[in-house]
Amino acid sequence: MLKGRSLIEPGNFSLQEMDSLFLLAEKIEKDEQYLRESCRGKLLATLFFEPSTRTRLSFEAAMLRLGGSCLGFAEPGSSSASKGESLADTVRMAASYADTIVMRNPKEGAALLASRYSPVPVINAGDGGHHHPTQTLTDLLTIRRLLGKISGITVGFCGDLKFGRTVHSLAKALARYEKIRMTFISPPELALPEYIIRILQKQNIEFEETGSLEDAMPRIDVLYMTRVQRERFFNEEDYIRLKDSYVLNREKMDLGKKELIVLHPLPRVNEISVEVDQDPRAAYFAQAKYGMYVRMALLASILGVL
Repeated sequence: MLKGRSLIEPGNFSLQEMDSLFLLAEKIEKDEQYLRESCRGKLLATLFFEPSTRTRLSFEAAMLRLGGSCLGFAEPGSSSASKGESLADTVRMAASYADTIVMRNPKEGAALLASRYSPVPVINAGDGGHHHPTQTLTDLLTIRRLLGKISGITVGFCGDLKFGRTVHSLAKALARYEKIRMTFISPPELALPEYIIRILQKQNIEFEETGSLEDAMPRIDVLYMTRVQRERFFNEEDYIRLKDSYVLNREKMDLGKKELIVLHPLPRVNEISVEVDQDPRAAYFAQAKYGMYVRMALLASILGVL
């Protein structure tokens, strides 16, 4: 069903197709030998024009666990982009060596552009503040596994909602599910972009915006924490002023539901106190592992090895 298809934003896949991916990821989680060696002889090109730890390593781990191989670069300085090579030429070059491409780029729309020049599938691993669809698949799988459902829940997003591509992708994806409610917690300077608000309004999604994490905690089922991203700021003074706007600690956790789960796309800076790591509701490290399983499912499906 997904063979040969690119993934640029979550809306590229139907809810049925995402459910199939989640079922496959859950099957792999239960039996890590399932699909082993299924991608032997296949090559994944990882083109990362922006730093990454979890996304890049989880894609590489996913491909290696499937029996495939990886090639690529982890920063633009180690590629011909530093010599002025165009994105289109870099992508066409990589496509001549690999069976699929995973790309992260700081410019919005870069992944879509790459998909138009690539004869092999392109997977968007983050394009500026725009989309991060495989993180969204990771987030949805984690919610599904830990809460047993996605529909009918209240999700609170906290922190950098203006530049956070993971927030934008997940909010848009959640808007496709039934009876979803969302709470957006941020300072005014980092509020959700208007285009995301218009999407939610068009979908008749119930949502609220607030500046108080404490007030929101008792009402939410999932708390999605994000860091304030230094690399998105043009003014260092603004970053310093806003970076500690919200810090999740034990006292704030005490205000949450017993069934609450706390997610974070990582990396964490100081927006979640390390004391929270011991709380059974802290799910961000489990979330990172679910990311590997869902990327295994995605690669196997796109490469058509099932």
